[in-house]
Amino acid sequence: MAAESKAFTPLTLPVLPLDGEVVLPGMVVPLDLSDSEVRAAVEAAQAAARSTPGKPRVLLVPRIDGTYANTGVLGTVEQVGRLADGDPGALIRGRGRVRIGAGTTGPGAALWVEGTRLDESVPEPLPGQVTELVKEYKALATAWLRNRGAWQVVDRVQAIDDVSALADNSGYSPFLTTDQKIELLETTDPVARLKLATQQLRDHLAEQDVAESIAKDVQEGVDKQQREFLLRRQLEAVRKELRELNGEQDGEESDDYRTRVEAADLPENVRVAALKEVDKLERSSDQSPEGSWIRTWLDTVLEMPWNERTEDAYDIQGAQAVLDAEHAGLEDVKERITEYLAVRKRRTDRGLGVVGGRRGGAVLALVGPPGVGKTSLGESVAHAMGRKFVRVALGGVRDEAEIRGHRRTYVGALPGRVVRAIKEAGSMNPVVLLDEIDKVGSDFRGDPAAALLEVLDPAQNHTFRDHYLEVELDLSDVVFLATANVLEAIPEALADRMEIVRLDGYTEDEKVVIARDHLLPRQLERAGLAEDEVAIDESALRKLAGEYTREAGVRDLERSVARLLRKVAAQHELGERKLPYTVKDGDLRGLIGRPHHVPESAQDPAERRTSVPGVATGLAVTGAGGDVLYVEASLADPETGAAGLTLTGQLGDVMKESAQIALSFLRSRGAELELPVGDLKDRGVHIHFPAGAVPKDGPSAGITMTTALASLLSGRLVRTDVAMTGEVSLTGRVLPIGGVKQKLLAAHRAGVTTVIIPKRNEPDLDDVPAEVLDRLDVHAVTDVRQVLELALAPATAGATSEVPVAAMGAPPRLQALGEDVIG
Repeated sequence: MAAESKAFTPLTLPVLPLDGEVVLPGMVVPLDLSDSEVRAAVEAAQAAARSTPGKPRVLLVPRIDGTYANTGVLGTVEQVGRLADGDPGALIRGRGRVRIGAGTTGPGAALWVEGTRLDESVPEPLPGQVTELVKEYKALATAWLRNRGAWQVVDRVQAIDDVSALADNSGYSPFLTTDQKIELLETTDPVARLKLATQQLRDHLAEQDVAESIAKDVQEGVDKQQREFLLRRQLEAVRKELRELNGEQDGEESDDYRTRVEAADLPENVRVAALKEVDKLERSSDQSPEGSWIRTWLDTVLEMPWNERTEDAYDIQGAQAVLDAEHAGLEDVKERITEYLAVRKRRTDRGLGVVGGRRGGAVLALVGPPGVGKTSLGESVAHAMGRKFVRVALGGVRDEAEIRGHRRTYVGALPGRVVRAIKEAGSMNPVVLLDEIDKVGSDFRGDPAAALLEVLDPAQNHTFRDHYLEVELDLSDVVFLATANVLEAIPEALADRMEIVRLDGYTEDEKVVIARDHLLPRQLERAGLAEDEVAIDESALRKLAGEYTREAGVRDLERSVARLLRKVAAQHELGERKLPYTVKDGDLRGLIGRPHHVPESAQDPAERRTSVPGVATGLAVTGAGGDVLYVEASLADPETGAAGLTLTGQLGDVMKESAQIALSFLRSRGAELELPVGDLKDRGVHIHFPAGAVPKDGPSAGITMTTALASLLSGRLVRTDVAMTGEVSLTGRVLPIGGVKQKLLAAHRAGVTTVIIPKRNEPDLDDVPAEVLDRLDVHAVTDVRQVLELALAPATAGATSEVPVAAMGAPPRLQALGEDVIG
């Protein structure tokens, strides 16, 4: 394959300059003859062609900024005539490259130069790499042309087989710059020129892909914005129509918020903060996320009852009657609420509603075992005071933001539970029940108990700041009632800010009243029974409270009543029992089975725990109230050689020390008590507390362990009807302990008639209900000797200290406990 000419014959041609344009061989271009230089070159070529055969020839030379290129293209004038716009023009075809030499003279006004035709031939056959290059170029060119819809040109490109002509065909590409076309023109090697053309086409396609991707993204964004704009305009139009339909004035959303803020009854500092946020809302765009935060914040602020307060019911006697009607017992709490209302009434009468910026709120902590009515008491307090009631469950809360709220820049931010409670109540002075405050935990998200310090501090909560609202909130008029099962689980700093009111459980008489007046009507309704269909005799209720349940509260009692009524309803539906029916105490075994808690004194003497020496009855306090606790002692066989003290029953360090003190006291003072203390030197002593799965600790079992050891050594039994509590010293003094009320209630429930307590705890008897004291013989002692005289039964014939002590189980109630026993 060869080019048009292989000869290097020098040529003398008129120059046709191309300003800013490049013509490559093979291209056919129209040129405007209105340009004097173009017309002069064409006319000179036509004049020269009259004396030589062939078409007129010119030299097409690019001229950039007045500078001619070193290489031009031999062009033939194919036709002279008129262009499409009517101007005179010439059609010129590029034939081949010419190396430009020196200038010369010729006919006409054109510039003549000498030049040499360049050889552009490619040896045959084509190498494999060149063939692949040709295929690649054609594929790229075809892809580009198809994107432009130039299907006819695709066929023409595919038909070109000459390497040089294929490379020069890229001169038609509109995306090539003048410099790129000059580079193609001056590259004489056809293969190198095709590589250059391929690379240029490849780069352009890559740029085009990126440009198309960007254009697509931009177009999608524009379309989305246009669509959003259109929808928002439509939404505004719909809102406008709705406002006109409802007779409202037309206005922007920010204007609406401004109007609402100015019209709302807000404190001055809250109004200023809200108007600042409205200003921000007016400056923010609809697409800004800050606008959404501000709207949510403004909605929350406007929904808060800033100046809404309920009037307290200052009918003190009426409030007392409400509390008495809804709760039996709990005199301490009722008295405290009555005192609060009386003080509030006097302050209001004297114009002292607000003193030092603070109102007369209250912070009470109701501490007691489960089921005594702490939670329901909050509703009764609100009812008695005529206030709104809100319950806030704190059990398991571990995030500080649950109390103080989230920063409003967070996604899904909310105010704290205290603010939400006031918002829910619709009043700034509700009764807020903080339920299970002792179950609050802490982790990496903070300590909610620490966040409650400001909420429950009467000296600080009139300026409480929630992280979400970030404005001062006056909580000084709120009555906070916190409930807890264990006081020790509440952080000391938090407990110091609350007034502790203990609910130590109900007596048997109170349980009967509660079951008759509250539990039975509620369970009759749940069982689908009318009051005139089923009745439960008071003796049956008393037996349910005393022998079927043994608890500080009444939850198990209510479950027993519910089970009893379900049984009666089922028997009636089965045709086994007719209604109306009255349940007697003798019917309980047939309906719900045998009793679970038979008093120790009611059992057969041979089956009682204290039927052998070395067993004493103590009293303890647990998380579920008070309970009885048995202590067993035994001596090891002297032949085993196992001397020393062994303690079992999962005891704490304090209780282990009490056992050591009891043993040391008997070793040092046993002779005075006429006890065979010699056995304590050579034989191992084992003290066991049944219910070994329940942890136990505290010093109040000291006299119980001393009594058990004295009973073991003397062979005298401990009286069945006697229970005791008190710390013992090395000198035999009986020291005071805590939880006297809970322990005496437990003794009363267990059927104990005689209780021994330390003399210094005698003032605590004022807290014990009178009906319990009437049924108990309470002895206040100062010395262990008095304890032994009261607790040990008289010596019987044949009594010996060698009586073995059998392993005895714990009372059922104690076995059911899952909390630590505190002595």
